[in-house]
Amino acid sequence: MNILILGSGGREHALAWKIKESKHCDKVFIAPGNAGTATTGQNVPIEVNDFVKIKQFVIDNKVSMLVVGPEDPLVNGIYDYFQAQQDWKGMVIAPSKYGAQLEGSKAFSKKFMERHGIPTASYAEFNEQTYEQGKAYIAAHSLPVVLKADGLAAGKGVVIAATHEEALNTFEEMILNKQFGEASSKVVIEQFLDGIEVSVFVLTDGKDYKIIGHAKDYKRIGEGDTGLNTGGMGCVTPVPFMDNAFMEQVEKKIIHPTIKGIAEEKIDYKGFIFFGLIKVNGAPMVIEYNCRMGDPETEVIMPSLNADIVDLFLAVYHGGLKEVNIQPASRSCVTVVAVSGGYPGSYEKGKKITLPDLKDNKESLVFHAGTKLDGNDTLTNGGRVLAVTSYGENIEQAAEKSRALLKQIQFDGMQYRSDIGYEFK
Repeated sequence: MNILILGSGGREHALAWKIKESKHCDKVFIAPGNAGTATTGQNVPIEVNDFVKIKQFVIDNKVSMLVVGPEDPLVNGIYDYFQAQQDWKGMVIAPSKYGAQLEGSKAFSKKFMERHGIPTASYAEFNEQTYEQGKAYIAAHSLPVVLKADGLAAGKGVVIAATHEEALNTFEEMILNKQFGEASSKVVIEQFLDGIEVSVFVLTDGKDYKIIGHAKDYKRIGEGDTGLNTGGMGCVTPVPFMDNAFMEQVEKKIIHPTIKGIAEEKIDYKGFIFFGLIKVNGAPMVIEYNCRMGDPETEVIMPSLNADIVDLFLAVYHGGLKEVNIQPASRSCVTVVAVSGGYPGSYEKGKKITLPDLKDNKESLVFHAGTKLDGNDTLTNGGRVLAVTSYGENIEQAAEKSRALLKQIQFDGMQYRSDIGYEFK
């Protein structure tokens, strides 16, 4: 079958790489893609929210399956759009617009967790009409306190405030000054949870599910988890503390009641769920849901997944998801992200990238995130530029292989963290 992936980052390159391996895949298209996806499949110059052009493309190119990478088209209702079409009846790996609110609205997801007894931080929500009550709530809240813009804010809508003054200023910026536009018209104020973060990924048809992996990513720009937050500087899997006993807790207390809640509420959902978790005093709690794969987590989950990913997608649509067999990952996998100088602040694009020849390298992969082609040259085109992923007998060995390969890659201003996986040595 022909398969179209929407998106242009490292996540989509990793998905394209995995999908291309499938026995079911004849041709893989990526819209709009990047310089790396151009070597894996065929890039298509269509933006991810242009549903009309996407529909015409899938009809013209006999595409049977649409895999949605980023969150925007999910929240904008791409699944519902294609469900309503009469002239294309392919498979869309995505939740409905209503289901995508689990990511698209912090308040929606909090209320869902409350209804189904899923452990998460205590919270309250406020808007412009309840602004004064929100200020009083913050003034009485213990510190630190977490403020979240309710809607999608490109990963920038969460602030952990160390003082009441910072929290009140942030609240004013979000609500009154429309810092994130409509996304911060409502603000969720949460209890701060202190623990170790980890992510678990499942595929679901809305009734059954299959866990496809777990990972720990590193958000801070600097060594030892210091400096500004980023979209992710690296990732490791499997996570050593995710033993059978802890995973049983995650499944019993979080995954199972989430899927049961989706089924009970008759939410149409055929896709990924990313459980952003935190381990607090030995027990898992939910920080957030995402309705798609993470980035850079996808860059370790896909290389580690011992299954045909398209088999899983087909089971989502045709049944048998519970019966699909996934063998545990046989080795560790570590991704280290190379970023542009200045990131996550302002940075320049268009820097020429020098890449080594990888055709004989069976231990490492390079997934492109923010790149573009200019003739025969590959140029930087974003803050996070490349994700270098390697296998190893343990996390330390895999991380060393990724660092060694990064030393062979060059572009002006390139930087990366050399300590990804540092706590698991």
